Amino acid sequence: MKKINITFPDGITKEYDEGVTGLEIAQSISPKIAKFALAVKINGTVIDLHRPLTKDTSIKFLSFNDEEGQEVYWHSTSHLMAHAVQELYPEAKFGVGPAIDAGFYYDIDINSVLHEDDLEKIEDKMIELSKNNEHFERVELSKNKAINFFEDKGDEYKLELLSEMDENNETISIYNEGSFTDLCRGPHLPSTGKIKYIKLLNISGSYWRGDEHNKQLQRIYGISFPKKSMLDEYLHTIEEAKKRDHRKLGKQLDLFSIHEEAGAGLIYWHPKGARIRSAIEDYWRKAHQENGYELLYSPHLGKSWLWERSGHLDFYKESMFAEMDIDEQDYYIKPMNCPFHIMIYKTKLHSYRDLPLRWAELGTVYRYEKSGVLHGLLRVRGFTQDDAHIFCTYDQVESELIEVIRFANMMMKAFGFEELKFYLSTKPEKAVGSDELWQKAEESLKIALENEQIEYEIDEGAGVFYGPKIDIKIKDALKREWQMSTIQFDFNLPERFDMSYIGEDGREHRPFMIHRALLGSIERFFGVLVEHFAGDFPTWLAPVQVAVIPVSQHFFEYTEKVAQELKKNNLRVELDKRNEKIGYKIRDWETNKVPYMLILGEKEQTADNVSVRKHKVGDTGTLALNDFIDNITSEILNKNFTIS
Repeated sequence: MKKINITFPDGITKEYDEGVTGLEIAQSISPKIAKFALAVKINGTVIDLHRPLTKDTSIKFLSFNDEEGQEVYWHSTSHLMAHAVQELYPEAKFGVGPAIDAGFYYDIDINSVLHEDDLEKIEDKMIELSKNNEHFERVELSKNKAINFFEDKGDEYKLELLSEMDENNETISIYNEGSFTDLCRGPHLPSTGKIKYIKLLNISGSYWRGDEHNKQLQRIYGISFPKKSMLDEYLHTIEEAKKRDHRKLGKQLDLFSIHEEAGAGLIYWHPKGARIRSAIEDYWRKAHQENGYELLYSPHLGKSWLWERSGHLDFYKESMFAEMDIDEQDYYIKPMNCPFHIMIYKTKLHSYRDLPLRWAELGTVYRYEKSGVLHGLLRVRGFTQDDAHIFCTYDQVESELIEVIRFANMMMKAFGFEELKFYLSTKPEKAVGSDELWQKAEESLKIALENEQIEYEIDEGAGVFYGPKIDIKIKDALKREWQMSTIQFDFNLPERFDMSYIGEDGREHRPFMIHRALLGSIERFFGVLVEHFAGDFPTWLAPVQVAVIPVSQHFFEYTEKVAQELKKNNLRVELDKRNEKIGYKIRDWETNKVPYMLILGEKEQTADNVSVRKHKVGDTGTLALNDFIDNITSEILNKNFTIS
């Protein structure tokens, strides 16, 4: 029998018979590896453990400790859930059921409306089916056979997906698991018996393919783990996340609102939310000016030729709002700031001595997000991007990228985020520019990351149409990952807009362009901050930093004097003159998470000092007003953090 060479992560190569499976290789090495292996990665592609290997390849066994292993585990559980639903509701038809960042979901079309109680029945059926330990069997078939199969089932959702598939360029496969069959690329677990602990979390409505013009399906979300302790820990985190939900806290703390009747996905900032936003933006401006950036302001809309020239109408139109007819010409509201910054660049001739130019803008942009994906502050239609563009020579690219990475690190840590994860996103299917330019750009990003000794992962095909990018994710207090900063290399727009500078040789040269957003958008970043701090903002960000509370109306004059002195020192202060008992006021301000309360009565007025209460600590004693001001000002200046 023909032999093939299998290379392991440690570099050792072994010979096996052609057709050997990943599971057989795992069993030949160690029963423990075979027990915990969920799938196998060969030459960078994840496949089923039962797939036969027919040529020389590198191999890595994936367990639940690997992100890709978790994805296989959760995707397989979504199939098991669909199987359970089919057993309980034979008329069910199925949309899509992917793994997501944490867990899975499946979109389902059935004749009855599911409720929370139904989730328990589906869970019980899933456990019953998992104990059968049925194999996930992959079957590859022609498009016509697949169409015939799903026509017989009467599943129009799978037929629609099949209609868009090209069997000349992709393999069409189904997976059988017991009596359940689904259209799926895979990969999957070897069998359902590996799925141990399951929790179905909630049900929501979801338009088919996210389009509100399509039928609304029922989406069931769930999670699964190989160990009970993992499930218990996750459910605890879920409860914490509910308490921290920025939509709930935004209402409770009176920070912002969204009015569907006035426009979906558009944010109304209330005074307290606006104070926090102002503090964020003030810090942002100061940090940019100190790091060599100039600030710009640009319009909210522009003529269609701008977006034709930039390529947005070719590559991004589905995410743009429709054109507006103004003076018999088409205008578009801006989804990005880039073309406007380029127009400013082109107002004069630049020399190599002018470069690099670092231009930043808090520019409000508008993108059409489907209503089904809008989510509080985290997915909106109008948002303010902390945008910047760097125009430089090729020789300056590497050093500018390094500085942006350092700046992003500094900015995230200033807001209390210490754990950062970096991803290098490469050329997508729809892109402009030659392979040579893409390779050169990707290499520049790699060098910048490696120069800073930053570990990173490759995110294949996740670049933007005009160039590769570095994405930076942060971990919040609950260890959840959030996509924040992005650094994008662009060799396309300078060419499209015929940008130039005069080089040292006296000739025209094309500048290079780096796009970068550090916070991402103010709205989304604010939502993440609310959840990270559970609304308990550090003093420098708190909307009300000090509540001044008289014990009775006899001390109003003194409390007004104290409040005015605090305001003179640029502190955000509220004077509580409500006709309520002092205990009620203290509890109320504690609920509103104000960092400090100053309780003022006869003793404080006589001694001309203040009695200080700290949030979650209580009474900290009496201080002279100036000493309190010195202490709180120092705390604000140093940006001290306490994470809830």
